[in-house]
Amino acid sequence: MPRIIPVRLAVVCTLALALSLTLSLTIVASAAAKGFSADLRVVGSGGKFLAEKSLSTATTSVKTSPKATCFGAANGGSGASVSIQGNTALGLLARASKSTGSLSPLLVSDAFDFGLGLCGVGTSVAKGATSWYVKVNHKSLSVGADAAKIKAGDEVLFALSKSDPKTFAYPDELSLVGPSNVQAGKAFTVRAFAYDEKGKRTPAEGVKVSGASGLTGPDGKAQVTLNKPSRLLATDGELIPDRTPICVAGKCPAGS
Repeated sequence: MPRIIPVRLAVVCTLALALSLTLSLTIVASAAAKGFSADLRVVGSGGKFLAEKSLSTATTSVKTSPKATCFGAANGGSGASVSIQGNTALGLLARASKSTGSLSPLLVSDAFDFGLGLCGVGTSVAKGATSWYVKVNHKSLSVGADAAKIKAGDEVLFALSKSDPKTFAYPDELSLVGPSNVQAGKAFTVRAFAYDEKGKRTPAEGVKVSGASGLTGPDGKAQVTLNKPSRLLATDGELIPDRTPICVAGKCPAGS
């Protein structure tokens, strides 16, 4: 009886492996093409919230701008359109700018070999000692926002802030935590935390929370009473502010 010689068997196995690898790569590519959802928070000039939303990622084209001169008058954008990968921090912002008026236009410079530079988001433009600080999951980036890869469920922050002229450190980021739904007229507890550039979280004392009876204590806690749905705002000087939606009797703030 004829036998399959080892060489023929090896060829068959190699073809099977190649087909399996091709199928796997196709599945991965298909999943990437569909994108994923991540959370975006953008805080502009004067601590103004420009966006707080969850959106799907997608590769996006953005036109660079000669007005993007926050890195120097000679470093403005060329005016050419550039493609930004959807699975990056800047890609998420670019994607959101297509549907959120407060984020448009983006002032982006392509004057550098190492990547794109962000100068402006809507009417909030970096100048003087201010620049755009970017964090993913409360940690600062070691690469540019156009190279910072993100994944499903990540939290991306863009904040226009002043860095320390000596240490170049940016202010901590506030995070306000509270119940999702409360009873009208009944006091409840919220807690403020501060995240440093490495993502270390500590209770934030002395934070002003809208609707609270006083500043947060050493444990970061404060008592709040609401009669209607609200977005509670947490602020403390130069720290990057945060806010959280609170529903009252099942009714939630618009956009929640």
